[in-house]
Amino acid sequence: MDKVRLVSIGPESDGQRIDNFLITQLKGVPKSRIYRLIRKGEVRLNSGRIKPDRRLQNGDQVRIPPVRTGRPLQRSAPTDRQSILLEERILFEDERLLVINKPAGMAVHGGSGVNHGVIEALRHLRPTADYLELVHRLDRDTSGCLLIAKKRSALRRLHEYLRTNSMHKIYVALLVGRFPRRRQQLSAPLLKNELRSGERMSQVHADGKEAKTLFKVIRYYRDTTLVEARPVTGRTHQIRVHCQHLGFPIVGDRKYGDADYNRGMGAKGLRRMLLHASEIHLPDGSPNGFPNGSPNGSPNGFPNGSPNGSPDGTGVIKAPLDEDFRELTDRLNANKNI
Repeated sequence: MDKVRLVSIGPESDGQRIDNFLITQLKGVPKSRIYRLIRKGEVRLNSGRIKPDRRLQNGDQVRIPPVRTGRPLQRSAPTDRQSILLEERILFEDERLLVINKPAGMAVHGGSGVNHGVIEALRHLRPTADYLELVHRLDRDTSGCLLIAKKRSALRRLHEYLRTNSMHKIYVALLVGRFPRRRQQLSAPLLKNELRSGERMSQVHADGKEAKTLFKVIRYYRDTTLVEARPVTGRTHQIRVHCQHLGFPIVGDRKYGDADYNRGMGAKGLRRMLLHASEIHLPDGSPNGFPNGSPNGSPNGFPNGSPNGSPDGTGVIKAPLDEDFRELTDRLNANKNI
């Protein structure tokens, strides 16, 4: 970039913070440099100085100074196999929202030693798409419903649902031990720490943020329990840490799980954590969380009444269990030696 740019803000950036807007405009520029530009007044909004948390409005003019962007990181492109896999795992799509049944073992985005994740693979798959952004995140080893916004306005609305707890997520997990049927909820504050390696860890701690998870037993097996878990709050690794705190860690969880039990299951072929985001409930009676459904004319927003795995069309999107998870529970149900 070799000259000052004046950028007019349109509807898609209305309400976005200026720092986040600049991060998308100045790809390759360190965040520290962007914040320094704002602090020194080199970035101007409608000719005036601003703070990083200032929110943009439709019609605003942003002055962006010339900045050396540096050399972008060279990362390998997603493989055709990964792109095809994601295409096959689309649960729902309209002009504003895309829902993927994320496979276990695939990160939602690149970074920390990962060349690319779901969002990079989708952008590679759809190079002409104007806008694709993650609405929320799933841990790398967690499978299931993942929302991707196709418009800035959709992202804002869905983030508002998350902030107000209007969007409900339901997970299925296989736990070590016999989880008590009487246990219906856990409220235990979680404190997040970041290790020197950049890895995030959470623990139950009095100085942490409020965290609440609802549980319901689905089925008992010989030495495991299949449960439904619904996080009322959205803390880092919340379900995993709450299960560990209760003494019933998730099978296959290498960070918070039972290492001895996991080794035994690994010898029997287990290669993943058995946690799956099975359902997302969106308000307003439409699957994309917007009033009046979608432009296809269906009152619930689905072309034929519902997407894959969602028979009722009332704003519920369901992701079927992955084959490896389903096969394991089938074997347990058949009382085979496992």
